Amino acid sequence: MMPPISTQNLNLLPDIPTLRKLTQSLAILDAIVIPEWEFRYYSFNAHWADGEMMAYMRNGSGDEWFLLFGPQGAIMKGFALHSAMERNTPWPGVLNAVPPGFESFLSEAAFSIHDTTYCIWRSGTDESWRRGEIAFPPDIDDPDGSQEHFAILDGAPETYQQWAEEDYEVELPLEAISHIYEYRPLTPDIAAMLNADVAWDDLAPDIAEIGYPVASDMPENLNETGNDNL
Repeated sequence: MMPPISTQNLNLLPDIPTLRKLTQSLAILDAIVIPEWEFRYYSFNAHWADGEMMAYMRNGSGDEWFLLFGPQGAIMKGFALHSAMERNTPWPGVLNAVPPGFESFLSEAAFSIHDTTYCIWRSGTDESWRRGEIAFPPDIDDPDGSQEHFAILDGAPETYQQWAEEDYEVELPLEAISHIYEYRPLTPDIAAMLNADVAWDDLAPDIAEIGYPVASDMPENLNETGNDNL
């Protein structure tokens, strides 16, 4: 049995373009299933800054992560409130080795860097995701909370289906979730399969913010909404 994705096992985490599309997919699924933004877990801003996109998670109970995509690569920080490594300042080694190209991420007030239990990054030339040299607390399965947070990032639509059933208490068709996970253009029919009560026109602001492709965007304008260079 393969060990779960975590900061101690980053080999199964997708590459940057795949992870960007996956986090956009999570955000559009949440936008359809949960129309009220404040009750969603997953969001995505395709226009965070010039040349940058940002994915984020917040569970309403203090846990969160921020994942920035930019020309230099991608960097992610997370905070797990009840993890063994939760403290007033980041655990030694968590932020010490972050490359200079990501210094603006560490100073961005919106990311609450002082509240960090894990941090990973990958530059455009890296062959895998990286983290700092950390002496993890011994004999604890998920000391920084990353294993729990990264579970949704395995790329399996079944994972979101099961998670939504447990957390949102809704039953969603795997066919529609798979359509989104494959980054195929969103249509009114697919949206209705996921939530018959959501109006297609009401999704327009979320679609624009997330940058997820809809039928009229494909394939001509795919690079506008899903630039694989980020």
